[in-house]
Amino acid sequence: MIRKLFSSSSWSANATDWASLILRLTFGLLMLSHGIPKLMKLMDGNMEFGDPIGIGVPASLALTVFAEVLCSALLVLGLWTRLALIPLIVTMAVAVFIVHINDDLGTMESALLYLLSYCALFLLGSGKYSMDAVLKRKA
Repeated sequence: MIRKLFSSSSWSANATDWASLILRLTFGLLMLSHGIPKLMKLMDGNMEFGDPIGIGVPASLALTVFAEVLCSALLVLGLWTRLALIPLIVTMAVAVFIVHINDDLGTMESALLYLLSYCALFLLGSGKYSMDAVLKRKA
């Protein structure tokens, strides 16, 4: 038991699939909690939002909502996972390297955790407990 705990190769084949599921659900659902208020703001026509890359406030808000709501929902489902992660990674990279670049680590920490988790999920993939796996089995 102890040997298995400290071994990098003796974990079950399902461990990475479970890890992917846990990460997808955690970071997808948590990001939805950030995105849904922005979606409400967009739907109300309230365009109070930053424009960190100079594309205009409405476009910045719409792209952020796209990533934080639609792509997060796809991530939770494990549907088109790697494709859905690209806008999330870009959004969090902008948050870390442009919006919060001069802030202290405590302020930047949340965006940095999301960014690194999304990068890890991109490498890991959606796993077998996902819609991607269901679609792959049917094909």
